[in-house]
Amino acid sequence: MTDSKNNFKKLSIQVSLNGLSFCVLDTISKKIEMVDQVTFKTELTPYLLLKELKATIEKHNLTGVDFNEVVVLHRNNLFSLVPKALFDPEELANYLKFNAKILATDQIVYDQVPNQDIICVYVPFTNINNYLLNLFGAFEFKHSSLAVIQTLLAESKQQKTCYVHVTPKTLEICVIEHKQLKLYNQFDYLSKEDFLYYILFTYEQLGLDTEKVPCHLFGSIDTADENFILTEKYIKHIYLAEPENTAYELDVHQKNAIDLTLLGSI
Repeated sequence: MTDSKNNFKKLSIQVSLNGLSFCVLDTISKKIEMVDQVTFKTELTPYLLLKELKATIEKHNLTGVDFNEVVVLHRNNLFSLVPKALFDPEELANYLKFNAKILATDQIVYDQVPNQDIICVYVPFTNINNYLLNLFGAFEFKHSSLAVIQTLLAESKQQKTCYVHVTPKTLEICVIEHKQLKLYNQFDYLSKEDFLYYILFTYEQLGLDTEKVPCHLFGSIDTADENFILTEKYIKHIYLAEPENTAYELDVHQKNAIDLTLLGSI
C-alpha cells in the first residue's frame, strides 16, 4: 500500500566520480527534510560510484519511500553545449568526440538549456540510471550543468558577470550577460595556479576586462582560501556570493551540506 504522507516528497540526487549528494524536499511546506553530501578521497569508477550510492540510500532508509518525484543529476565532463541552430540529433557522438573520450557502448542523450537556444549533449552514468529505475520507477535525469546554468540565469542581472562554482577538484565557470549564457565549462584543477589560470583564460578568450567584469565565487571556497587570495590579486571586482534560493528553508547544517546543483534541481 502506498504511504500517502510521502506523496509530496521530492528526491534530488547528484552523482559524480568525485562524490555524491542528495536532498529530500517536502513540496507542500517547501522545507528540505534531509540532505547529505559525500566526497570521495580519490576518483572512483562508475561501478564503485554505484556501490557508494547504494550504501548512502540504504543508510538513510530511502528505499521504502514513495517519492512523488525523483530527479537525478549527472556531473561529469562527458558533455558539450551545442547551439540549437547547429544541432542535429543524428550527430550526437560527433559533438562529444573532440572533447571527451567516449565508447561505442556509451548512451548519449541531450536536453535543451531552459530559455536558451542551446542543447546539452552528454553521457549519463547508465548503471546509476538502471539501478534507480528499478528502485523508484520512472524519474527525470539531466546533466548537472543545466541545474547550474538555470540557477545562475535566474540570479543574474543585466551586467556581464563571471560566475565560478568551486568544488574540491573542479571549477564550473559560467559567463552571463543580459540573461543570456555566453559560456559554461568545467575545468579540473590541482593547484591554486591552475585555479587562477582557468579563470584568467576565460576572461582572455571572451575579451573580459579584469578591471571591470566582476567575478562571483561560490561553493567550496572562502576568503581565507589560497585560491581566493591569489585570484583577487588579478581580478579587481571579486566576491564570495552564494546564489540565493529563498524558496526553501535551510538550517545551518543544510546550507553547508547542499550545493548549487541540488538547489537548482528542486
